[in-house]
Amino acid sequence: MSNFTESTDYIGKEVEMIVERPLGSVHPKHAHIIYQVNYGYIPHTLSSDGEELDAYLLGITEPLKTFKGICIAVLRRTEESDDKLIIAPKGKDFSEGEIRALVEFQEKFFQSEIIKSPE
Repeated sequence: MSNFTESTDYIGKEVEMIVERPLGSVHPKHAHIIYQVNYGYIPHTLSSDGEELDAYLLGITEPLKTFKGICIAVLRRTEESDDKLIIAPKGKDFSEGEIRALVEFQEKFFQSEIIKSPE
């Protein structure tokens, strides 16, 4: 694994993610949570919580195993050290409101802020 990298350093960069919980899958510990987007992690990274950086994939409507896309934002949970990269296909962008709506199925349980690159 690489050394810890500030998650916001990924904004605007192309990353490859491993999809651990594909669109439509059920959360392994909380059966009432169905993944509305593909969710996974960025391999060979180290986040501030000691694990690989988590990532939501927006803009793809089929379950995947891997994906290479652009990090358009970071969702930072404010009560714990657990950032989530927001990945989208190249050339696609989502507003803060759209991001919140798409990840609400899981993030409604947490306080968070969304960090995007300055326009």
